[in-house]
Amino acid sequence: MSNVSFTYHIIWRTKKSENTINEVHERDLYAYIHGICKAKKCTLYRINSMPDHMHLCLEISPTIAISDFVKLIKQESSKWMKQHKDWFPKFNSWGNGYAGFSYSKKERDKIIAYVKHQKEHHHKKSFQEELEELVKEFGIDAQYFISKD
Repeated sequence: MSNVSFTYHIIWRTKKSENTINEVHERDLYAYIHGICKAKKCTLYRINSMPDHMHLCLEISPTIAISDFVKLIKQESSKWMKQHKDWFPKFNSWGNGYAGFSYSKKERDKIIAYVKHQKEHHHKKSFQEELEELVKEFGIDAQYFISKD
């Protein structure tokens, strides 16, 4: 039997970074995404959003690739949000790509707190600044993700 533990911080944005995640119904969206995570045997530690992007802190089951998991979450949540157009009237789709960062179990509480406090965090930093800091910290090129598709 295999045993793995990877804590991921996954971020994706709305198409053209438009403000389409309605704060009044964001918790309904979180509950829907949580259901997908449970169905795929993933552990969602924390979810939060801003009007133009999502943050998840979770462990993904070793039976599913991170790219397949994010694709599934984005596809299914997009369909669900379109079915609830009255709750998310400006939502058209998610943007291309995502950013994913892995952390050790020791760092998990820090990432959970970071995701939990996104709304306060963004009073000080824009999404662009936040992503650029993470990209720099991890030494990756995220121009594709940063672009305004």
